[in-house]
Amino acid sequence: MKAEPAVQRRLLDLQAIDTSLAQLAHRRRTLPEHAELDALARELSTLEDQRVRAQVAVDDLDRDIARIEKDVDQVRTRKRRNEDRLAAGSGPARELEALQHELTSLNRRQSDLEDAELELMEQRETAQSVLDGIAQRLAEARDRRTGVEQRRDATLAEIAKEEEFKRTSRQPLAADLPADLVTLYDKIRESTGLGAALLRGGRCGGCRLDLSGADRARIAKAAPDEVVRCEECRRIMVRTNESGL
Repeated sequence: MKAEPAVQRRLLDLQAIDTSLAQLAHRRRTLPEHAELDALARELSTLEDQRVRAQVAVDDLDRDIARIEKDVDQVRTRKRRNEDRLAAGSGPARELEALQHELTSLNRRQSDLEDAELELMEQRETAQSVLDGIAQRLAEARDRRTGVEQRRDATLAEIAKEEEFKRTSRQPLAADLPADLVTLYDKIRESTGLGAALLRGGRCGGCRLDLSGADRARIAKAAPDEVVRCEECRRIMVRTNESGL
C-alpha cells in the first residue's frame, strides 16, 4: 500500500484522537463513583435487611404487649366484678370467702402481668432505639448515594461532551485520508488499540521494540510513499526525519 508521507503523518493525528477517545472510554468504565455506588448498594442492602429484622422485633414486642394489656384488662374487669359483689356482701359466706381468695389470686395475676408488660416495654424501647439507629444509617447512606450519583452524572456528562468534540474532529480528518489506508488503520487499531505509531530512533512507537538490522534495512529501502509496518506488532510505522534510518 502506498500513501504520501504527509498523508501517513496525518495518521498520527487520527491516532491521537482515537487514543483520547479510548482514554475517555476507559475513564467512563473506571470512574471511582462506580465502585463507591457498588459499595453503597451492598451497604444499603445490608442495612435494609437489618431494618426489616429490627422492625419485626418491634412488631413482635408490640403484639406481646398488646396481648398482655388485653389480659390485664380482663383481670381488672374480673376484679371489679368481685369487688362489687364483696362490697354488696350478698350471698353465702362460703361464696364470699371464695370471691376473696379469687380476688387475691387476681391481684397476684395482675401484678405478674404488669411486671411482664413493664419488662416488654423496656425491651421495646431498646428495640425501637436499634430500629431508629438503623433508619438513621439508612438515610445517611441514601444521602451519600445521591451525592455520588450526582458526581458520577456530572463526570459522565463532561466525558460525553469531550467525546462528542473528539468525534466531530475525527470525522473530517478520517474522511480526508485515503479510504484503504483508514480501513487498514482501523482494522489494526480495533485489534491492538493502536493503529499507527511513530518510528523514532529505530524503535517502533507501538510495541516499543528496537527494529532488527533486517527490519532497518527493509524500511530504509522502502519508498517514502510506501506504508511500512512493524514486524513485531504489525502496526503502521510513520516515518519522519527522527526515524533514525
